[in-house]
Amino acid sequence: MKRRLVVIPTYNEAGNIKSLIDQLFATIPECEIMVVDDGSPDGTGLICSAISKENKKLHLIERHSKSGMGSAYRMAFIWALEQNFDEVIEMDADGSHQVSDLLRMLDTKSTTPDVDLVIGSRWIRGGKTVNWSFFRELLSRFANRYVRIMVGMNIHDATSGFRIYSSRILRKIDLGHIRSEGYSFQIEMTRAVHNSGGTMMEVPITFQERKNGVSKMSKKIVGEAIFLVTAWGVKRVLLVK
Repeated sequence: MKRRLVVIPTYNEAGNIKSLIDQLFATIPECEIMVVDDGSPDGTGLICSAISKENKKLHLIERHSKSGMGSAYRMAFIWALEQNFDEVIEMDADGSHQVSDLLRMLDTKSTTPDVDLVIGSRWIRGGKTVNWSFFRELLSRFANRYVRIMVGMNIHDATSGFRIYSSRILRKIDLGHIRSEGYSFQIEMTRAVHNSGGTMMEVPITFQERKNGVSKMSKKIVGEAIFLVTAWGVKRVLLVK
């Protein structure tokens, strides 16, 4: 049986995290979970610490300050490779990613084992969002189209944070050179898989807007993504990886 680690970065997700952990262990009991908490003042880390004392399959990294999603994933990826996990799963803590969709993604990964990255996609046939405004959906679709044009990858949802990586491809990527901290981290990792010769597949998901807590999206995160995608596009034209 494959060893699978679900990585969940958190900041102020006390209203969501226990429910997600319970669902994951109930549905995929063989999986292990790592929560990387950035010193949440709402007690997210305390909740996870209490669960981890009862269930050794829950691992917790507590950081002292809000250090960014990208660094949280990089830290977890390195740990997962050191512990010889076969697959690493990215999943949001806010309830927007459904465990039922993860089961279908895992099934796709199992039936196509040569695929290095399975992406849960909102923007392919069968994918959708729930409780999003028209403007937000239009913005996300435009952003992903811009990524396709600039970076030259035929991926419809490169910003998706719902993913399954094979350890094989993660070992090929120089994680120390992945610099993004915001949602552009997902684009940079997709680009790194592509540049490393990895294969990717998208699986349709239903993305549900969070019911508890506050979105972490900000102008700084959007600005980082626009700048980096444009820079990668220029490098591609100049034939520089």
